[in-house]
Amino acid sequence: MRVQPRVLAVVPLVAALVACVGASAQPVGPAQAFHGIAAPGSAVRSICDPDNGGLNLPGGFCALVVYDAKTAAGGPAKVRDIAVAPNGDVFVADQSPGGGVLALRDTDGDGKADETRRFGTSPGNGIYFRSPYLYFAPNDRVERYLMSPESLTPVAGPEVIVSGLPATGNHVTKTILVTEGGTLFVGVGSSTDSCQALPGVPGSLGIDPCPDFPIRAGIWRYDANVPGQVHSPAHRYATELRNMVALALNPFDGSVYGLQQGRGGLNHNFPDLFTPQDDAALPAEEFFHFQEGGRYGWPYCYYDGRQDKKVLAPEYGGDGKTVGRCADAEDPLLAFPAHYAPNGLLFHDGRQFPGKYRGAAFIAFHGGPNLPESYNVTVVRFTGNGRPHQPEVFADGFIGAGAVNLPADADHRAMALAEGPDGSLYITDDAGGRIWRVLHANR
Repeated sequence: MRVQPRVLAVVPLVAALVACVGASAQPVGPAQAFHGIAAPGSAVRSICDPDNGGLNLPGGFCALVVYDAKTAAGGPAKVRDIAVAPNGDVFVADQSPGGGVLALRDTDGDGKADETRRFGTSPGNGIYFRSPYLYFAPNDRVERYLMSPESLTPVAGPEVIVSGLPATGNHVTKTILVTEGGTLFVGVGSSTDSCQALPGVPGSLGIDPCPDFPIRAGIWRYDANVPGQVHSPAHRYATELRNMVALALNPFDGSVYGLQQGRGGLNHNFPDLFTPQDDAALPAEEFFHFQEGGRYGWPYCYYDGRQDKKVLAPEYGGDGKTVGRCADAEDPLLAFPAHYAPNGLLFHDGRQFPGKYRGAAFIAFHGGPNLPESYNVTVVRFTGNGRPHQPEVFADGFIGAGAVNLPADADHRAMALAEGPDGSLYITDDAGGRIWRVLHANR
């Protein structure tokens, strides 16, 4: 069923923080260490950093830096997706050379990672914990490790679950999800920006049909418990998606959701049709509720947030107004401003945060060129009938002071999100190599 989307600018929260906890306030739950043990009588605020690790948060929230690559021996250059085990151990995909998995544990209860291990040697983006396995996605495959709560390193593995994933051209990273029933979803990006016959050449038309579709530009579905599967068109779940880095399972309806990163180059490719101002404003970043067999429009269409509709791409005969074949493409639930680069998505299932956040979607925006407002974590709450509320900025302060030429000057860029067993929110940063944990002190 197609849903009429709402196109929304992100509404910022007041940057000034309210104190996270007063003398009479009660913590939401234990200030859990990674191993799940809290110091008796400890308050949430006691483990947060005085400056919240540089983040601006809503009143009642506080944060600590769990891990910082700049101060950790042998830290990764690019921490990407993150997974938290039921015992609180943290696993992070590392996309730097040598890559693999970074495993973290807090053994003394101060909230900081003081035990660190590594395994695997391939750069990767996707990671997911579905007990007793940790699934990891280097660029060309999905593999899994058998884990034990007693050890940060695997008991066995890796064994390759899916091989043959394309890892050339643009968008080589893979995002993975694993359901309780054992279904593995894999997001596979497109090889180009707009499927031109001559990529990046002004006036070059698009190839029709786009040759990516048999094995790229969509979401694939496999059996998470069967090693030795090979990537193929037969397992495609949804298609016509340029790049789906931000994917998540919604635990309340069991569905897959995600945010597509929109294309660029409208003015560069067709300067007679699009101005530089058009290029800065188009296209919108799209938030989808995926359906099996769904077709979402790329590269034939893009979502114009100014017109609140999908229109035909110029590579396929569009002029910025014509809808044409795009009338049959699925519409988003929401459309966000252009070039915000959504990289992380999480539906909050915990009880630590105030009740209004339960079931809300948290989105990590990686940020765009010279768009300081786009470097944030945004929250979208939903009505009882599943309609989205107006988005609000939940966390910012990532870029740091003095950032002028973004993204090059940004100290940090929000990358991925995870929920801890206590309901706290983890945020990774692939620019500065930092991991934050956000907690709430009252409920």
